[in-house]
Amino acid sequence: MPTYRGRLAPSPTGLLHLGHARTFWFAAERARAAGGTLLLRNDDLDAIRFRLDFVDAMIADLRWLGFIWEEPVVSQSQRRPRYRAALARLHAANLIYPCTRSRRDVIEAAGAPHEGGADDEPIYPPSFRPSATAPLPPLDETIAVNWRFRVPDGEALSVRDGKFGEQRAVVGRDFGDFLVWRKDDVPSYQLACVVDDAELGVTEVVRGADLIRSTFRQLLLFRALGWAVPDFFHCPLMNDDRGERLAKRHDALALRTLRERGVTPTEILAKFAAENA
Repeated sequence: MPTYRGRLAPSPTGLLHLGHARTFWFAAERARAAGGTLLLRNDDLDAIRFRLDFVDAMIADLRWLGFIWEEPVVSQSQRRPRYRAALARLHAANLIYPCTRSRRDVIEAAGAPHEGGADDEPIYPPSFRPSATAPLPPLDETIAVNWRFRVPDGEALSVRDGKFGEQRAVVGRDFGDFLVWRKDDVPSYQLACVVDDAELGVTEVVRGADLIRSTFRQLLLFRALGWAVPDFFHCPLMNDDRGERLAKRHDALALRTLRERGVTPTEILAKFAAENA
């Protein structure tokens, strides 16, 4: 069995809050219990929302809480050639195709349901796909069109989650063809995560429960690229007093704000431990 290796993967698009801290606590506890290690991945691919000061803030907040990880920090922005190499492999296998349809086109398609409810992505209509036998255009040096992964409609997928147990999805019904590279020349979350987790030797992915559905998309990418699938552990999401999911707009529950109010790391971590005893 490989040595346990987990990861913390914050995105520098705002200040970390209690919900992030609890997810990272789960990751740290599972690594500690397994006698393994953690790496810290800086998910800085979103150039529109990314801010350098948030990188410094998230590292400072994680250190304040006492989390320890392998050095150096892995920044996704430095790994673009690895994502591009994976995209080229998918292209060579004819598993992706260019997509010029807009989000509005997909939403307005007759009978296009949303994957996870009204606020989630609509399922990409199979009628929008090009023929699987049509020759693919080459990948331009600078990509200016969306590229989607062609999912195997009707296939039943299952994965055992370390927290929520057996999870199932039917491809084409619960999710459809998904982006692997965006028209602003940025790899998708799905592709970047799979490449990182495989190449960096992550044995278990610990993250929020809102990403369970992403796991099924990633299972298809792991298989397509011939890589072993890590274990998964999805943490329950943390809500505010009104029952709304915590987001980076919840400044009152940002770790930086709590720190300024005199809340200590010991108090925060003890609360998490008590809730999950």
